Amino acid sequence: MVFEYTLAGIVILFFFSGIRVVQQYERGVKLRLGKYTGIKEPGFRWIIPIVDRLIKVDVRVITTDIPSQEVMTQDNVPIKVNGVVFFKVLNAEKAILEVEQYQYAVSQLAQSALRDMAGKAELDTVLAKREEIGFKIKEVIDKETDPWGIKVTDVKIKDIELPDNMKRAMANQAESERTRRARIILAQAEKQASKALVEAGQMIDTSPSALKLRLYQTLADIAAEKNSTIVFPFPEEMLELFKNSRKKR
Repeated sequence: MVFEYTLAGIVILFFFSGIRVVQQYERGVKLRLGKYTGIKEPGFRWIIPIVDRLIKVDVRVITTDIPSQEVMTQDNVPIKVNGVVFFKVLNAEKAILEVEQYQYAVSQLAQSALRDMAGKAELDTVLAKREEIGFKIKEVIDKETDPWGIKVTDVKIKDIELPDNMKRAMANQAESERTRRARIILAQAEKQASKALVEAGQMIDTSPSALKLRLYQTLADIAAEKNSTIVFPFPEEMLELFKNSRKKR
């Protein structure tokens, strides 16, 4: 009787020790005595304890940071660049059987590709064309990881760190550019204003009434504060006489 209970306990223990649950976002790579035997889909699964081994592979999009890399650009400027790579496992069998620690391998490939692409470009290109460089890095990594059953979906460059002297030089350059633009705008405004004044003066010269209206408007502007006294040292008719004398000349 004791033997029967012991045997029953061993059988129950054996059964429960072989229970596995594969989540919806996972695939199970089954190995029997070290040999690949198939893929287990999501759900309740049972394997033979000791004999079988089930390796679960996450098939969701995985995000891996690319650590900061020291790079010398094509125009000999030392910078530090970091980023992030997005990828997912399309073939769980290859991801387990073709490469050891596929996530680590993808990270190393991304670091190497980032250094290579940033080193082939000038500083202005790295700063202005991050998306283009990220796309090229993605193509390189995706080609290398294809035999592993891995699809690289995107690569983003997050931060570019410049030397302090380069930051100061770029700040001075930007300030000089803003000053240049401000002077150009001011010169254009002066040109437009002078042209408008010339046209206004020509119109006033052809119309005596316009001259008088402009004079009255100027006097009104002067007396706007109501604390000024305007005195004409001679009658207004003398202005007309003075104008006629100039025309005779």
